[in-house]
Amino acid sequence: MAGVERVGDLLHRTAFRTLSLLGSRGQGALLRRYFDWWHRNPDPWRMGTDAYEQAKYAATLAQVPGGRYRRILEVGCSEGVFTGLLVDAYPEAEVTGLDISERALARAAERVAKAAGRTTLLAADLLTFTSEHRYDLVFCAETLYYLGRRDRLRLASAQLTRLVAPGGVLVLVHPWPEARRLHRFVHAGPLSPVSEVVEDSGHRPFSVSVYEARAAGSTGAS
Repeated sequence: MAGVERVGDLLHRTAFRTLSLLGSRGQGALLRRYFDWWHRNPDPWRMGTDAYEQAKYAATLAQVPGGRYRRILEVGCSEGVFTGLLVDAYPEAEVTGLDISERALARAAERVAKAAGRTTLLAADLLTFTSEHRYDLVFCAETLYYLGRRDRLRLASAQLTRLVAPGGVLVLVHPWPEARRLHRFVHAGPLSPVSEVVEDSGHRPFSVSVYEARAAGSTGAS
């Protein structure tokens, strides 16, 4: 069964790498249609009910360094399952969810309605997203493999890095060992690696990688 899943993942990745031959805006338009189609029915990946997904969310939150986070961004928030967990875990924070699918965001809005005063949901493509804010804590999970080629991964990594405020934290969560390829441009960039934990006890191993931006005024090691 695991072998069948690996073949499926390979075909999946090949399709999205082919799609990335388009310009970034053309790629974004097709991805938007693709995810809106997937979300024609609620929770198509069972993120709200699947035990594997729940374990991954718990493992992700467990790796976040302690501290106060005033402004949090989740890239690829889908229907807001993890967004809701962030709202509960950080009751003093403003939480923003970003996703390319407006249909998914409509369901996310229902899920986080209890905290509507401190949540923002934005329909946008990471590759072209601009923001007046930088964030103390940024999450990007199960998203980067949709972007395809090296140049798109490099651009996405630069975007994620820019979104992290000085002293802030970036958390990346992707299948292992594919995460080595997906995270390499962040790993080689200006953020400092904090930790990487590989959870390989389940049917689909994944890693949680944590990076930190240098605080304003920091000069590094002397």
